[in-house]
Amino acid sequence: MAAVHQLLTSPSPSPGPTTAFADNVVSSTMDVDTSSNAERSSQSPLIIDSGFFGDSLQGGDSRIVVIVYGQGQEPIVSIFAEVLGKPPRLKSSFSDVTAADTDYVIGISAAVATNDIATRDQSLTVTINAHFVNLGMPPNLHLSEHCDYEFLYSETPDLRRDLCRFTSFILGQISHHSELMAKPRTLFISTTFPDVRAALPNLDILTVGSDAVELRVDLLREPLGDGKFADVPSLKYVGEQVMLLRQRTELPIIFTTRCTNENGRFPMDKPELYYEYLYRAIQWGIEYIDVELWLPEEIRQKLWRSKGNSRIMSAFHDFSGTFRWPSAYAQEVFERSIHFADIIKMIAIINDQTENFELEYFRSKMRSEYSHAPPFSAVNMGEVGQISRALNKTFTPITHPLLPIIAAPGQLSAAEINSALAHMGNLPKKAFYGITSVESRVKGHRAPFYEKCFNELGLPHQFAVIERQPNSPAGLEMLCGQRTFGGAYLDPGISYSSLMRHNPLLATANNGEGPIVSEAARVIGTVDTIMVRVGSSSHSSSRPPSMPASPRQQNDGAAPNPNPNQTTTLVFDNASWKGILSALTRDLAPSAYAGRTAMVLASSSEDAAPVIFAMKALKISKIYTLGFKTSSTLTRNAPPIEQFNSLESLQRARSGANESAAPFVMVSALGPAKSSIVRLLLRAFASNGQSNGSTSTKKVFLDLAHAADRQAIETAEIADKSGFAAYGAADSAAFTTVETMRLLVGQNVPYSFVRLASGN
Repeated sequence: MAAVHQLLTSPSPSPGPTTAFADNVVSSTMDVDTSSNAERSSQSPLIIDSGFFGDSLQGGDSRIVVIVYGQGQEPIVSIFAEVLGKPPRLKSSFSDVTAADTDYVIGISAAVATNDIATRDQSLTVTINAHFVNLGMPPNLHLSEHCDYEFLYSETPDLRRDLCRFTSFILGQISHHSELMAKPRTLFISTTFPDVRAALPNLDILTVGSDAVELRVDLLREPLGDGKFADVPSLKYVGEQVMLLRQRTELPIIFTTRCTNENGRFPMDKPELYYEYLYRAIQWGIEYIDVELWLPEEIRQKLWRSKGNSRIMSAFHDFSGTFRWPSAYAQEVFERSIHFADIIKMIAIINDQTENFELEYFRSKMRSEYSHAPPFSAVNMGEVGQISRALNKTFTPITHPLLPIIAAPGQLSAAEINSALAHMGNLPKKAFYGITSVESRVKGHRAPFYEKCFNELGLPHQFAVIERQPNSPAGLEMLCGQRTFGGAYLDPGISYSSLMRHNPLLATANNGEGPIVSEAARVIGTVDTIMVRVGSSSHSSSRPPSMPASPRQQNDGAAPNPNPNQTTTLVFDNASWKGILSALTRDLAPSAYAGRTAMVLASSSEDAAPVIFAMKALKISKIYTLGFKTSSTLTRNAPPIEQFNSLESLQRARSGANESAAPFVMVSALGPAKSSIVRLLLRAFASNGQSNGSTSTKKVFLDLAHAADRQAIETAEIADKSGFAAYGAADSAAFTTVETMRLLVGQNVPYSFVRLASGN
């Protein structure tokens, strides 16, 4: 377990992990425009519009959602409605659905939907065939064919969560593709189980380091009885496998039907079979569809045109041993892949080590000659090609020791890839820190978790915890100035203005231009993540400016670096708002919050700022506040804010003329000592007798301050009785840890693993 060091205010003679410094967490100054480190005039005043949040939060498909439900399954319509924040309404046919139903989720029985589903107005409705697998499989094929999407479900505790992810994705309200492609490196785990049930108990561990999970459909083995298995698993069996996998992981799924010529088991004599399975995967809301390049162009084009919000991976594999990267044929393959692809994947088996260098030259050439081509993933197979797997940066397929077989010759695990990069000097050993206060450390010590992750991922880094002294923010500059400094999380965060005022040397970072401050950190005014980005100056600004919590796109200077071809850039960011956002959208689609009213309770503007920033992302229309005064920078970038300063203002909110006037979501950062205020407001805004036609969606309560103690349990119980769905600090903290790991080391650690490792 990592030792806890104290942060000293004087410089330390050693750059080791025992270096310490202090911080003042009391400052409530949030408007970075007034800091001593003057901002560039082009950055002030900073105004964030909805485009800042990229494609991770969008309005999505605005058509009327129609749910086709099975016998006795009317409640599924209500669940869809609750997730989308709309009231349900049952209809007897598609012809009864009109523009007047825009604000409803419509339910139509499967028994009558078959009559006119083929002639429905597709410009008016988006139709989902919700099939309860216990009623029998496969679903009605006529409905499957004519519905836009199909949701297969069973009775599980996480049904709402699974449905929320599915609905948010197919309607285009959430998509993580751009964010994934902006990462310096992405990996996906290739599952090779004949039945995914065998993988589910270890899935949390299997997916550490993975950005997606590949379902190798061709490797599934559907039992037929008497020890026999189907040559090709049926859509019935595959659909159930998809359902089971999605119920257990929040990661995107890659749907792959690999053919016999490319080390798979799907027959090549029936191309239309591929279309049948791949199109059904699109209907099931699979995020990535692997489409082999050998398929007829007509099929590839048809899948491309009907892909919805799924992404197409154009896949080419060559096992002949005669493929050559410098050849005209290789470039022809790349050119043919461009037209119907969101990602181009080319994989070949090689015989000589020099062919790895030929691949890297080919990769560089394609990037130069086809600058607008989709992201390119290319690796060499076999043991001799393993170095290419370490050098590839886009969706490298990986394996894991717990898998029964590897999916392709030469596959490495995430830990093996990181170890190889470290040995090649591409992943130098760095020191990472958890900078905490006494209170934060008592609430929850995160050091063992980070050590466990570094271990599991094979990262060469070291981790140490530093306990900062109260009322003394000096010393951070000494830590950031260490040659081995890799980054740190700050719990709680420190105001940006306080950091710069008490650490004047930070202003000299990045060749005197000061640290890069992400848009989120600047608006929120608090820094909770400090990163060091290493690479060429162009690489350091590779993330699009529209992405959440990302550095501004500019050509920044670099601190001295042993490698003259690389630059190091110090970056300040804020991850906590993403943790709050993810917790709020786990059971409800983003659209459920749009146009609603929120209430934020906090003792300081600093505590409230990440919450308000998340509210902006969710398109909340108004925010009531209690306990703090909002900073000017945050006010410029927030929905209209009204402070509760009297009983009259409280009464106005309670007696709103319509449902959206009263707070739909309440987020509290008040400590246990003020829990009575929180409980009073929960009771004051309890759901009592909603108007006809209103949504049955529960209101939302998120407690950011309480640990898992008796007080927290009692507050959650009161919230539940008052009509609120309650979420605790552990939910947002786990999602914040996921985001912090991604920012610090560029690695994905699933939410489920964070909760598993933290024991709650």
